[in-house]
Amino acid sequence: MSAALGLLTLAAVAAAVAAEVRRRRCLVLVAQAGHELRGPLFAARLGLHGLASGEAGGAGARVAAIDLELRRASLALDDLAAAPRGRRVAEQAAAVELGALLGEAGGAWHTLAAARGVMLVVEPPLGPVTVRADRLRLVQACGNLVANAIEHGGGAVHVRTRTAGAGRARIEVTDSGPGLPAPIGELVSAARRRHTRRGHGLALAAGIAERHGGRLTTAPSPRGARLVLELPCAAAPADGSGRRRRRSRPGPAAEAPRP
Repeated sequence: MSAALGLLTLAAVAAAVAAEVRRRRCLVLVAQAGHELRGPLFAARLGLHGLASGEAGGAGARVAAIDLELRRASLALDDLAAAPRGRRVAEQAAAVELGALLGEAGGAWHTLAAARGVMLVVEPPLGPVTVRADRLRLVQACGNLVANAIEHGGGAVHVRTRTAGAGRARIEVTDSGPGLPAPIGELVSAARRRHTRRGHGLALAAGIAERHGGRLTTAPSPRGARLVLELPCAAAPADGSGRRRRRSRPGPAAEAPRP
C-alpha cells in the first residue's frame, strides 16, 4: 500500500514539475514575442516619420524597409498567438542571399541609428553569400543584434557578411562600446529564464541560429563587441538545376555519374 502511495506521489510531483516547465516556457515565449513586437514597430514608425518629413533617401527603399519591419512584427504577433501552446510559428526555409537581405533591412537600421546619433555601416559582401533559412527569422536575428549594438555599443556600428571555412557564412555586427558584460553563453542563458519583455535580443538571435544549424558567438575585436551569427551556406547544385548531369561517351554504355 505504501509503495503504491509512493508511486502516486512521485507521479503527481512529476506531473507538477512538467506543468511548471510548460508554464515557464510559455511565459518566456510570450516575453520573447512581446520583445520582438516592439522593435520593428518602433523602426517602422521612425521610417514613416522620415517619409512624412521628406528626409533625404530613396522613398522606395524606405517603403521596402518599413514593409519588412511590419512583416517582422506580424510574425511576432503569430508567435504571440502560438505561445500559450508552448510553440512558435513554424519556419519556412528557402535560399536567402545575405547581401540582398541586409541591404533591404539596412534601411530601417540606418533610421534607428540616426535617431540615436550612431553611425551605422552595412558593408556589402564581395560576392553572393547564400544560406537556406527562413528569411523573416534571419531579419529578426540580425535586427536584434544591430539594435543591441546601436543601443548599448555607442560610437560606430559595422555589419558585414562573408564566408568562412567549411561552407559557413558569417554575419558580423561590431560596435565600439564597452563590450559585453558577460560571456555570450551566460547572457543567452539568463535571457531564456527572463519573463519580462526586455533583454531577449541575444537569446532570440541564438535560438534562430541554432534552429538553422548555426550558432551565435563572439570574435576578437580591438574595441567593443563583435557578435557573429554563423550559418551553413546553402549547397550549390552541380549544374544549377538541383541534379547532377550525366556525361556520356560513344559506346554501348554511358559513363557513371561522378561522385
